[in-house]
Amino acid sequence: MTLPANATRLPHTVSDRPFDPEAIYQFTDAQKQLFEASQRRLMWWKFRRHKPALISGIFLGILYISILFSEILAPYNLETRNSKFIYAPPQRIHLMHDGQFIGPFVYGFDYKLNMQNLKREYVPDPNKVQPLRFFCSGETYKFWGLIEGSFRIVCPAKDGTFFFMGTDRLGRDVFSRIIYGARISLTIGLLGVGVSLVLGIVIGGLAGYYGGLFDTLSQRLIEVIQSLPSIPLWLALAAILPITWSPIVVYFGITVILGLLDWTGLARTVRSKLLALREEDYVSAAQVMGASDRRIVFRHLVPGFASHLIATATIAIPTMILGETTLSFLGLGLRAPITSWGVLLTEAQNINAVALYPWLLWPVVPVILVVLAYNFFGDGLRDAADPYK
Repeated sequence: MTLPANATRLPHTVSDRPFDPEAIYQFTDAQKQLFEASQRRLMWWKFRRHKPALISGIFLGILYISILFSEILAPYNLETRNSKFIYAPPQRIHLMHDGQFIGPFVYGFDYKLNMQNLKREYVPDPNKVQPLRFFCSGETYKFWGLIEGSFRIVCPAKDGTFFFMGTDRLGRDVFSRIIYGARISLTIGLLGVGVSLVLGIVIGGLAGYYGGLFDTLSQRLIEVIQSLPSIPLWLALAAILPITWSPIVVYFGITVILGLLDWTGLARTVRSKLLALREEDYVSAAQVMGASDRRIVFRHLVPGFASHLIATATIAIPTMILGETTLSFLGLGLRAPITSWGVLLTEAQNINAVALYPWLLWPVVPVILVVLAYNFFGDGLRDAADPYK
């Protein structure tokens, strides 16, 4: 293009210095920190603004840490029996006695048998003041079955009792058994979800990325499994486990069963997302550059719907906890001497026992709290990992 004769060129220069946005825009320290933050840090900032999820995460973290020290936290051993205090009610913790501050203590029981209804009646005796001991030496135990010890956080008074949640039909402390049962009930959800995640991501990923015959067969298999009623199917598979198996083998068997039955929903989620994402331009660019299918799926596609995976996993864990509780409650899951919250609830199968001794239902409380905590926690993680929020 030729310029007119009377036209003049505007003076301009080209700088070879690197572009410095701070020389043009005046960023605050908060903006700089936001621009330079990693994806993980951004997720953490979004997650901590979700207060119910943050509180639930702390609660779950405390629970999972506590199962490492069950022997230290429980006032009694798992199988300790107090034959003189069968079906004893919960003992309230007091601080004041006759207007004087004594510290945490409980009143001892006076016991009598009601001959009209044959009910054991326990009455707190104000003359039996039993101060609780903290950071004390109590019953001996084997920490994780390996190291012998006797240190406990709280112990009953010498020759006294401390039944915070009452006792069962054998005089065993319900509170201590709930603490021990958390090991099984909480870990069975994690192991079961691990099995279902592997199956769901692998089968759903192959079906969604490659399609074809494998996709057709996998979808028909998922439809068959999902058409079966879940509880009868659980009962049937759990009943297959031989009664001669050891409790540990039964524990892993129940875990595998729960994992094998819960992968179908995740597989369909993964398949539907991969069917949509595999047509994106960045996937075609990765294929042209020679990236392997495994790298494309796990490095480029799966992170794109990580929020859905997180939500599915956090919902599946309480579902498996409830599944184990249901099977154990019906007598087809875990069996003694393994103790879980579901096994503890077998004591409450008799409605007459529940009516007379309602504290046998205490194991329901941690189940409800854990399920609610996982739901709140999952909502927070899903929102934090969602790139569109």
